Formats: sequence, C-alpha cells, structure tokens
Amino acid sequence: MSPKSAQGDASGMSRVESLDLKLEVIVVPVADVDRAKEFYVRLGWRLDQTPPGVVQLTPHGSGCSVQFGPKLTSAAPGSAMAYLVVSDIEMARNALVSAGVEVGDIFHVSPDGPADGPDPERRSYFSRATFRDPDGNTWLMQEITTRLPGRVEGGLTSFGSASDVASALRRAAAAHGEHEERTGERDENWPDWYAAYMVSEQSGATPPE
Repeated sequence: MSPKSAQGDASGMSRVESLDLKLEVIVVPVADVDRAKEFYVRLGWRLDQTPPGVVQLTPHGSGCSVQFGPKLTSAAPGSAMAYLVVSDIEMARNALVSAGVEVGDIFHVSPDGPADGPDPERRSYFSRATFRDPDGNTWLMQEITTRLPGRVEGGLTSFGSASDVASALRRAAAAHGEHEERTGERDENWPDWYAAYMVSEQSGATPPE
C-alpha cells in the first residue's frame, strides 16, 4: 500500500468514527398487525404517526422505535429478539404484570448460569426478565444503572423520562450519604456532587469520592 493510500484510509476512518448514526427503528415481524398493535399499546408504548400500512410505536423514554406491517420484512413472525433497558427490574416487571402482560420471573447471571431473583449486589447488566408478544418475539429487560466505561460518551448523557431522573437522584442521594459519612462533614456543594455522580453512572466514568 502506498503512503498516499494509507493516508487516505486513515482520514476516511477518522471521518467514519466521527459520523453520528443514531438507531431510529427496528422492524418486528408479526403475523397479525392489529393484534400486535393492541399488545404494544397496552405496554404504554406511544403510537406514532406513520404512512399507511405501517405501525410504529416507541417505548416510553426510548429514542428508538419499533415498526411492523404486512410488507416490512420477510422474517418469520416471532423470530425477533431485542433488549429493553430498565433502571429497576422489579418495578418494571410489576408494572407490566399489572397491565396484563405475562412476564417471566426475574433472574440474574451467575458463574453457574441463570439464577433465580435479581442480582444480590444489584450490579448493572446482571438482573433480567423476559416477555413475549403474541407472535413470540422476545423482549429481554435488563437492569442497568451504571454503564460500562466508554459505553456512553460523557457529553451525551441524558435521561429518557422523569422516572429515570427520579431513580438516578435516589441512587445519587444514597451514594452522597455514604460520601458524607466517610468525610464526616456536611457537603454544601451537593448539587455538583449529585450531577457528577449521575453523569458517571451513564458514561462509566469514575464516580466522585
């Protein structure tokens, strides 16, 4: 490869890495559009305005939507699987069950495989529960409160709903209480500490001490 080609490849890669590509929609294969629409509306997902023949819904707090329709995909109904992120797996499961959705028991990932109940330490990514739509498409709910380092850029942290903000504030308050116990002093600068802690949870950065 010539030096000029190598330089071109490097500059091209740099441009691609800085290109914003936001996931907008995933297509879910269903056999009965009306039945699927009724199910997802029952989940509380927002029904969006779409062209004729397409149904689009967006989960509360999500930047990505789902679409289905009779001519959108040739995939077999029920063959899709996707992840949903929640900040409290028990609260999320209870809400869905109250809405008449059949949700599997909460389990967590352990060295010996799936184990009953939430992760004892409530570590992010470990506690899960699944449910299926009427066609059998699988949705796996995963409790995440702290992102792995580098998973979210620090400048792009955001909260998708008021309930997410409230949950983050409660965790920050608990962590800040431990911080004051360690220092033995009342922290008058607690708003900045809260803010730094909440951003660190989303970005995977080191939280304030």
